Amino acid sequence: MSLKDSEVTVLGAGVAGLAVARALALRGAEVTVLEQAEAIREVGAGLQISPNGAAVLRALGLGDALEAASMRAQAVELRNGVGGDLVLKLDLARLRPGQGYHLMHRADLIDLLAQGAREAGVQIRLLQKIEAVDLGGPRPRLVTAQGAEYAPNLLIGADGLHSLVRAELNGPAQPFFTNQVAWRTVIPATPGEPVVAEVHMGEGRHLVSYPMRGGTVRNIVAVEERKRWVQEGWNLRDDPVDLRLAFAGFNGRVRHWLEQVPDVWLWGLFRHPVAHTWYRGHAAILGDAAHPTLPFLAQGANMALEDAWVLAECLARHSNIKGGLADYQARRVPRCCRVVQAANNNAWAYHLRSPIREIAHLGLRLGSRLLPGPTLRRFDWLYGYDVTAAS
Repeated sequence: MSLKDSEVTVLGAGVAGLAVARALALRGAEVTVLEQAEAIREVGAGLQISPNGAAVLRALGLGDALEAASMRAQAVELRNGVGGDLVLKLDLARLRPGQGYHLMHRADLIDLLAQGAREAGVQIRLLQKIEAVDLGGPRPRLVTAQGAEYAPNLLIGADGLHSLVRAELNGPAQPFFTNQVAWRTVIPATPGEPVVAEVHMGEGRHLVSYPMRGGTVRNIVAVEERKRWVQEGWNLRDDPVDLRLAFAGFNGRVRHWLEQVPDVWLWGLFRHPVAHTWYRGHAAILGDAAHPTLPFLAQGANMALEDAWVLAECLARHSNIKGGLADYQARRVPRCCRVVQAANNNAWAYHLRSPIREIAHLGLRLGSRLLPGPTLRRFDWLYGYDVTAAS
């Protein structure tokens, strides 16, 4: 169908919402993004844009902005959390010279997507808290907290973990606590350090860290297994002392980082099923609204970018909205299910206990030294996939 002058409303000005807004606007749609916050911003942490996500940003005309706002990782290192010794090194610069693994602050990604959306003609309306979504009529109907109503021709729910659109399509969500929590924080970086993503692995816990913003700051995400439930979401502050105590047995490099933590956020990690229904009538979901993903493959933002491209492409390709949305769901569900499962599997791999941990680490050391290429090729299905070329 021709998207020229088609009226589209997107709920949520996060990665998924802003990316799909630009993708649709570039194809001629009149897009409005409704965001409940008073400003477009993302608190605090870093993220990784792997080659599959970078391909979408380039196709959206944002490749130069991505390069300017990010740092390319030279390598990924897996280390023994206690001793700090190297278990596995993936030399990305040598083994994958043509692919970029970008390390960046989430706020910088949001900024470049918001600017890109506005440049494409997207209207972004702030302070638009949605109280109700009704998909029972010929058009989706939205009601804001101020009593305003919207009835767009097409509604796209990019409204995250607690999506109102997903709930309307699928009923109440039933996630379960994984008995893992994650801290996230940012500290000053040591100038001149290599651009390496480090994973420090220990029994029942691991810590990921990498530089960003030109090497001026360092991102830290630390995960611990625990029985005590912690609420889902990114807005719970914690005491930095709790983080230091959880990793007190780790090596000196990690302890040095944690001594510099000024404040920290904590969130519970919950496993959600991939949504059974992604669309109905003139409404659809994408990103975390459709397939919340545990952070163990760093694919949340990348999957949102892929969704955005495929949704816009499917709508443009088909003669009607229903056909486009059906094609979109059919194309995205198998891949997203595979990514979600792979992320689930990575959780236990980082937290192995003795004696299995020592055996596994020995195998990784030998494999990386003798056959480094096959180790990296295990995830070619993920990182090497270009959804813009497959469209």
